[in-house]
Amino acid sequence: MIKIQFKKEINASAQKVYESMLGLKEKSSYEHWTAAFNPTSSYEGSWEKGSKIYFVGCDENGKKGGMVSEIVEHKPCLFVSIRHYGFLDGDQEIISGEVVEKWAGGHENYTYSEYNGITTVTVDMDAVEDYLDYFNNTYPLALDNLKEICEKKVH
Repeated sequence: MIKIQFKKEINASAQKVYESMLGLKEKSSYEHWTAAFNPTSSYEGSWEKGSKIYFVGCDENGKKGGMVSEIVEHKPCLFVSIRHYGFLDGDQEIISGEVVEKWAGGHENYTYSEYNGITTVTVDMDAVEDYLDYFNNTYPLALDNLKEICEKKVH
């Protein structure tokens, strides 16, 4: 796997960026920024350390799919580490086999660093070479979505 990194400066507190990114107060904020990957993106489960979490969406035929993952570390407003170890095919977990072995154990880490009211969110992740172009093109769009919802003024 190849390690890749994305960064985005957001004019909002680390607390707000963290809560919006994980959809802690409103799941819709998570769904908004991850829509860049799949318009039906969501999650099922908990962000608590040690918890299993599913990152889900539907394909063009309406079939549910996604990633089976574990929250390895969770330090509120500072750092979240996700380990992907399988995928969902409908409601069936697939956690072994050739397709899974390529990327199983890969991490996706979110780091939040606030300075003078501006938060830099850094995403470090392990990617399979086949998906490198996809992530390099899509992750910046997703982080733009996150920036947009975090910087939106509440009237």
